[in-house]
Amino acid sequence: MAILKIARMGNPVLIRPALPVADPTAPEIRRLVADMAETMEDASGLGLAAPQVHVGLRVFVWRGGAGNILAIINPELTPVGEETEEGWEGCLSIPGLRGEVPRAARIRFRGYDIEGRLMEGEAAGTPARVMQHEADHLDGVLYPMRMPDLARFGFTEDLHRAAVQAAQAAQAAQYTRTEEPAS
Repeated sequence: MAILKIARMGNPVLIRPALPVADPTAPEIRRLVADMAETMEDASGLGLAAPQVHVGLRVFVWRGGAGNILAIINPELTPVGEETEEGWEGCLSIPGLRGEVPRAARIRFRGYDIEGRLMEGEAAGTPARVMQHEADHLDGVLYPMRMPDLARFGFTEDLHRAAVQAAQAAQAAQYTRTEEPAS
């Protein structure tokens, strides 16, 4: 296994649609998935798509329940219902930045594992968000392209600092209200 170089925003590989994998069981796909899993772990990511490591194929890995790493080849994702959720996302290809992105609250997925077996299921919450984010990479879409409000996009450090300051201000306002004398 090897740690692969992660493409950063601006690299053309990130905006090109990825090609389907002809044989999910091919040794080079198994090696790619193993290297992607190691790369994602090394970078402390929740997911990683093949185009992010300069490979234009429809493959992504993500961290499943209990910390295990799952892979899906030639995935197809469809929303279940019309409910959407706003949530903060980051990306290994856009280091140091985060943004609030609307996503389907629940999805149905279908694809293949490295043994060539059909994988089907539904996901909600963080797994659904991560899978949609990674599937976007396969279509040449980066999360800022999905953001309706770029005022909700910024450097992670600054967003964290602003959130802490807002929480402190809210707490101070609450304390002030409870300390006011009755008239």
